[in-house]
This record gives sequence, structure tokens and C-alpha cells, in this order.
Amino acid sequence: METRLLVPSSPKSYLEGPLAMALYEALFLALLVGAHAELPGCKIRVTSKALELVKQEGLRFLEQELETITIPDLRGKEGHFYYNISEVKVTELQLTSSELDFQPQQELMLQITNASLGLQFRRQLLYWFFYDGGYINASAEGVFIRTGLELSRDPTGRMKVSNVSCQASVSRMHAAFGGTFKKVYEFLSTFITSGMRFLLNQQICPVLYHAGTVLLNSLLDTIPVRSSVDDLVGIDYSLMKDPVASTSNLDMDFRGAFFPLTEKNWSLPNRAVEPQLQEEERMVYVAFSEFFFDSAMESYFRAGALQLSLVGDKVPHDLDMLLRASYFGSIVLLSPAVIDSPLKLELRVLAPPHCTIKPAGTTISVTASVTIALVPPDQPEVQLSSMTMDARLSAKMALRGKALRTQLDLRRFRIYSNQSALESLALIPLQAPLKTLLQIAVMPMLNERTWRGVQIPLPEGINFVREVVTNHAGFLTIGADLHFAKGLREVIEKNRPADVMASTAPPPSTAAV
Repeated sequence: METRLLVPSSPKSYLEGPLAMALYEALFLALLVGAHAELPGCKIRVTSKALELVKQEGLRFLEQELETITIPDLRGKEGHFYYNISEVKVTELQLTSSELDFQPQQELMLQITNASLGLQFRRQLLYWFFYDGGYINASAEGVFIRTGLELSRDPTGRMKVSNVSCQASVSRMHAAFGGTFKKVYEFLSTFITSGMRFLLNQQICPVLYHAGTVLLNSLLDTIPVRSSVDDLVGIDYSLMKDPVASTSNLDMDFRGAFFPLTEKNWSLPNRAVEPQLQEEERMVYVAFSEFFFDSAMESYFRAGALQLSLVGDKVPHDLDMLLRASYFGSIVLLSPAVIDSPLKLELRVLAPPHCTIKPAGTTISVTASVTIALVPPDQPEVQLSSMTMDARLSAKMALRGKALRTQLDLRRFRIYSNQSALESLALIPLQAPLKTLLQIAVMPMLNERTWRGVQIPLPEGINFVREVVTNHAGFLTIGADLHFAKGLREVIEKNRPADVMASTAPPPSTAAV
């Protein structure tokens, strides 16, 4: 039997047919999706440098949670002896070794080895007609706990603890019995401590599961997602995807977009450079792209906030005299009832300002109209002049607590006429006084607002300290360390939901008893 290999007559035949068309369509769709994928305006990276601080605060919280363990009463009978162990309480947690690490599959993993738990319980013993009771201290030693927190994005864009894995075991227990029946208790201690160890093993993981899925989620609920900045605009800090963990850091991508409160569904397309985080020397890094600031300025522009009108006494006296002298030729032609009318100076931004971030610094470009008019009482205002103003502001960013603040400074200023070059020349004497007006009257109002700042997505009780701002091409980064202004317990108690166990059944401990 002869076997033949069929070879296409031309390589072109590989690129034809239904299979080739399907490949072209898949490639086109992939390119289309990539072209329209929304980029984050804000990124946050938590590095391994923060884990020691987080671990210290977390272990304090864990100790308090383990103290809430409720162990069922332990009853039994050995011969003529009846015993009852009740009111078992965890009094302290002593740690010998603990580690908190990032893990790519689990996000956060806490492991405690060779720890001990202090316990107290009530003993009751009945032998024929003899009764003995009282409280006694005990210890659970060789405690092993390994628990992992899985973080994800919920449908609203909020970060949540979506799952808690847990392994826990107690190697041995010791109870210092005393009293009339001390020898009897020592005889029964093997039964009692084995039963208590079994019950304790069964209670550790449910407590940790509740702490993660209920209590820690109440802490994460304090991170702003969509919230108001002031009476005009809000900000959207929704997560764009699940947090991504590596062995050295945890990265989170936030939308980082402002919006006018009157247009909550409005969205500015993000065409800025995607911010990049490469550093790992500080506890946390935050990156903001030009889109973050552009969306803020466009939101205020759409809300009608970028305009200013000064009338009468609000116009500085020296500037009032200069403007009247500059437009004397136009004023004297007006009727006597209008000549002495109050002067009006109006500034109105014509288009949304634009932010440019470069390694040398951050600048904001603004184009506005300047209108000068007389406002006679009960009559239409009389316009004297209308000109265009180009200004460039420098912006310095700072992080205080958990607020991103901005300090603006007027660097360049130019006015010109849209009517003619000759009129632009006539406006040169007004340039210095108008620049002074902006520096004295306008810039303080802007800085009063921008220095109040906008909150970045951090839980309540956690602030930034020792921050360093670095400019890059198209984005800036802020490296800082973390500070717990409030303890986890304090924040959780303030925001905790009804104290019930999570509806989803917690995973049982996989440790052997």
C-alpha cells in the first residue's frame, strides 16, 4: 500500500478557508478589546516592607478574636466519678514564631507556630455524695495556625475578603488541678484535656473565618468607592480587577476618575499614559496619571465652578482706576448715567484645563476669557472689552494623612485680543495688574480648595507618613510608610455589622487532633 503526503500547491492556501477567517476575526477582536480596555487612573502597591507593621496590628486583633472562642461544656463519667468542665475562656495568646507573607494564589498568608493559649475554666466533680468545684487555669501548647486571605473585587468595585483558608491544631494541653480531689483530677486529666483539645481545635478556624469574611470586610467597607468630594464633584475609586499578589507586593488598580454630581453617569475617556509602579523600598506606593487630574478639572468645569465675577467694591481700587483709565475713550462716549457705574471684571474658563506631568514638574494649562464691563443699576451691563487669557500654573502634590493635596502657583500669564493685533498691543499695560489680581484674589481661593485635598482609597484608621513625591513622564508616584492612627479593633467595632457568623459555612480545620 502506497502512502502519499498531500502538500498544498502554494503557501497561500494556508491563509484561506474558514479556519483562517476565524483566526483573523479572533485577532481583530483581541486588538479591538485591547484598544478599548480602560486604563487605571490610580494604582496602589503595598510592599513586603509593610507586612511587619500589619502583622503586629493583626496579631493584636487576632488575640482579641481568639478570646471570643466559645467551647461547649465537657461532661463525662469514669466509674463513680462525674465531672463537668464549663465556662472555658481564652485569656491570652503567646507567640513564639509568626510570619505574614504575600502569596500569588492566596494574597495574604499568616502562619503561627509553637504558640500557646492561656485558658480558664470551671471544674465540677461529684463522687458519691462528695462534691468539688472551682476555677482553674490551663494552657494549650504547640498551637499551629495557618490562615490565608483571598482578596477580590465585588460587583460594585469594592475590595473584599472573598475566602479564608484555615488550618489549626493544638499539640498538647496542661491543666494544674488542685483542691480536695487533686489526685482524682490527675487521674481524669487525660480524658479532660484530650476532650478540651478536640473542642478547641474545632473552634479556632470558625473564629478566624468570621474575623476575615465579616469583621475585616467591615474594615474594607470604609475604603471609599464612589463618594462626594464636595458639593460639586465626586470621585470613583472602584477596583478595575482583582488585586494581584506576587511574593513581594500586592498591586491594586483603581479607576481614579472624578465626575460632576449632577452627571453621575458621565465619564471622561482615559487616553493618558498608564502609571507604572516599580519601586519596593517603601511600605506603600501610590501612582496617579494625568487622567486623574484632568478628570477632576473637567468635572469642575462641567459643574460651572471655573468662573469668577468681581463687581464694584470687589475689584481692587488700583485696578479699577487703571481699567477706567485704559478704557477712558470708550467710557466718555457713554451717557452720564453709565459713566460712574460699578465696574465688573469677569473671568470664565473656556475649556477644561489640562495637566501635564513631566520629570521636571507638573503644570496646568488654562485658557479663559476676561470680560470688562460697566454695570449700571437696573440697566443692561455695558461691555468695554473682552480678551483671552492664557495661564500656566505649577502644581506641587503632597500626601497628608490619607489626603492628596495640591499647591498651585501662577507661573506664566498672557492676555491678548481676539479682535486684532493692535488691540492686543493696547492690552500690554493691563497684563501686570491682572496678573497681580490673579495672585492676590484668585490663587488663594484655588489653593484653599485644592489644599483641602481628596481622600485616596485607604481604610479608616490608616494614614501615610514620610511621603516622597516623584514625577515621571505622564504620571507621578508617591512613596510613603503606613501609620495606624487607630487600632483595627477600634475601627471594626465602630463599623462592624450585626454580630452574627457569616452565612457561608466556614472551612473546618484540616489538622489532626
